[in-house]
Amino acid sequence: MNVIETQRDVLSRLLSDDERDLVLRQGQFHQVVIGRERVVCFARTEAAAARLPERAAVLRVLSRLDLGFRTPQPLDVGGTDCARYLVMSRIPGAPLEEEALERPEVAAAVARQFVDLLNGLAAAGLDAEVRAAIPSAPHGEWQEFAADVRSELFPLMSRSGQVRAERELAALDSLPPLASAVVHGDLGGENVLWETSDGVPRLSGVIDWDEVSIGDPAEDLAAIGASYGEAMLDHVLSLGGWGGADLVGRIAAVRGTFALQQALSARRDGDEEELEDGLAGYR
Repeated sequence: MNVIETQRDVLSRLLSDDERDLVLRQGQFHQVVIGRERVVCFARTEAAAARLPERAAVLRVLSRLDLGFRTPQPLDVGGTDCARYLVMSRIPGAPLEEEALERPEVAAAVARQFVDLLNGLAAAGLDAEVRAAIPSAPHGEWQEFAADVRSELFPLMSRSGQVRAERELAALDSLPPLASAVVHGDLGGENVLWETSDGVPRLSGVIDWDEVSIGDPAEDLAAIGASYGEAMLDHVLSLGGWGGADLVGRIAAVRGTFALQQALSARRDGDEEELEDGLAGYR
């Protein structure tokens, strides 16, 4: 049974009677039940449950900022050891359909809004309150990440998988320790919501801030490229005036580690399903 069935009593208390048409989404760390006005996020592992209060605190800070788009507002943190949850406001909108970008005018409008989004996060990274609430990326994080992948994930890989991973990890050696902007950390298509007006998508909001930090905006640009394609990434870089081999190289290096990032987080959280998915290309 899914969490809507197993947590029926909890959901009946947290969601009003007019929110009975529920939608369930599976995330890496949570099972998310979406109602009409509110969202209930159930932790999938003990580690994810322990992070819920911190996640709520970060969302409170983000919700007070003028980012140019909406973020979820935390409403309640509670539950038992069997069902820890975070209740949040629902952000209207839906992920962008891939075929929408086939129209040049739509692709241009989306790229402009991504530039505005990233500029908003960069400005927020200069805010003292934000920097106090959101952890900065640690010095040497990528080198530490590479060492952890070798020690924790290499024993689970085939020899050819290890060779592939070594090639991807080697690209991290030259990444500088940047901490200049708020970085969402998982700015993939499922976490960016849009509403359509006159046939043009309008950025509605950004959800799932589990991986947020003060760090290198190349991480979010890498996620945009992975989700929306190279043409969109190039358009965003051009509109933002963010050219240069250094940034392009950082984006490529980060993008090459997405599957390994998923697998390492899943192993530490004890999430076998996400671990298997992350390591699928390394077996």
